[in-house]
Amino acid sequence: MAKHNKTGEIGEDIVTNFLIRKGFKVICRNYRKKWGEIDIIAEKDKVLYFVEVKTVSRKSFGGHFEQGINNYRPEDNMHPWKLKRLRRAIQTYLLEKYKKEEPEWQFDLVCVFLDQEKRVAKVKFIKNLIL
Repeated sequence: MAKHNKTGEIGEDIVTNFLIRKGFKVICRNYRKKWGEIDIIAEKDKVLYFVEVKTVSRKSFGGHFEQGINNYRPEDNMHPWKLKRLRRAIQTYLLEKYKKEEPEWQFDLVCVFLDQEKRVAKVKFIKNLIL
């Protein structure tokens, strides 16, 4: 597995565990279709949460971890083509699983700032983004 894929997997594990501790039920990870992927699908209080995880490591900031956390905006990496792919994957999931009535749902973006040397991670949530 490529190093950047391993970093992404660690970030997804961190977010999954965080959601479980906050009372979410994780329904699915890495829901894939050829036209898009959803990192995490979770449910809480009858609301579905489609979660995109962006993980960046300390090395991405040249060792200036705190400065990177304050200045990095994961939403800037959500390019129109990425949003289109996410929108299509979410629509497909909803059509597959909810034939009669679409549930309430939202899309969240979570950035994990990972310092593997110190084994520390910080999480930044951006809730209910519009696709």
